[in-house]
Amino acid sequence: MTGAAARGFLVAVLIALPALVLPNAHAESSQIVLLMALIAAVLTFAEYNSKSPSIVEFRDAGPFNRLRFTSLFVSVLLLSLIMKGQTEASGLTGALTSIGLIIGNAIDFPYSPVRLVVLMLPVDAPDQTVSNVRTAAGLTYLISLVAMTCFLVLVRVLNWPARKGAFNVWINLPMFDPTAGGDVVIRLRRDARFNVAVGFLLPFFIPAVVKAAADLVDPITLDNPQTLIWTMSAWAFLPASMIMRGIAMGKIADMIQEKRRRTYAKAQADGLQLA
Repeated sequence: MTGAAARGFLVAVLIALPALVLPNAHAESSQIVLLMALIAAVLTFAEYNSKSPSIVEFRDAGPFNRLRFTSLFVSVLLLSLIMKGQTEASGLTGALTSIGLIIGNAIDFPYSPVRLVVLMLPVDAPDQTVSNVRTAAGLTYLISLVAMTCFLVLVRVLNWPARKGAFNVWINLPMFDPTAGGDVVIRLRRDARFNVAVGFLLPFFIPAVVKAAADLVDPITLDNPQTLIWTMSAWAFLPASMIMRGIAMGKIADMIQEKRRRTYAKAQADGLQLA
């Protein structure tokens, strides 16, 4: 119960973080953010406090969810501090802004995801908004790349999740039905390839869709700091999360395949001994 309560509290802090850090937040938006934070905290507590899983995957296979949460938390925190520095400058916000500008300009090369996000903006967008979007996109994209690299090291070098013992498919993959039909290993590998492919394409696909739909509907304005923070954080976090999920499912498929191989080899050896 203590762990579930701590997780719920951290999720609430994450959702409320921009409203807490940014100055001059509107009272109405702060109330909505507080309500969403409470709802998310209650749902997280209920999920981790129950013995049977519902929708959260890899609940008992840390640090998968902790790594994803940390990457999102760091992205939201850094962007919130950078946006705060535009009205209440300090040494910390100035340093973060400079680092973000360097990273954004370095990743903003032709056909890169950051360049596509910048091109997504309207032609008449203010220069400050363009600079903020470039900084936020570059910083969040780099954080997502670091998170994916860390998880790949956990899988390939530290042998996640086998190093923690047996892997319970029902608890860690509650939305995956092993009895739905077809070989489990084939289905897991197909889902893994699908998640990796979609996660790789999303940073390129989302700006293109938004740009194409700008003539039909009003595009999302990124002038508001909270909108900018959550939009850029989600743009980088969702693809990285899908790629990490694909890597995890591919690893589980390899574990099941290796378990089958050992079982078949042992059964064959026992049959030869009896013969």
